[in-house]
Amino acid sequence: MGAAVAADPDAAPLHPRSRALVDFALSLTRSPGAIAEESLSPLRAAGVTDRGVHDAVNVIAYFNYVNRVALGLGVELESGA
Repeated sequence: MGAAVAADPDAAPLHPRSRALVDFALSLTRSPGAIAEESLSPLRAAGVTDRGVHDAVNVIAYFNYVNRVALGLGVELESGA
């Protein structure tokens, strides 16, 4: 499943809860200013709790931050990574 998400997260075959989380992560990453209360509806419908939303937002934001810092500094992956 991880390889499918990495290859094409929009089309990866996922269970409803995972699909809601991946779609939310993509939205928060691609269009953070567009996130609104209704953006959480698919997460809630998939059974994600308030704590789960909080945790997801923090993980998504952290990875976006680290990636932007690395890109901004020109960090390159080590070979074999």
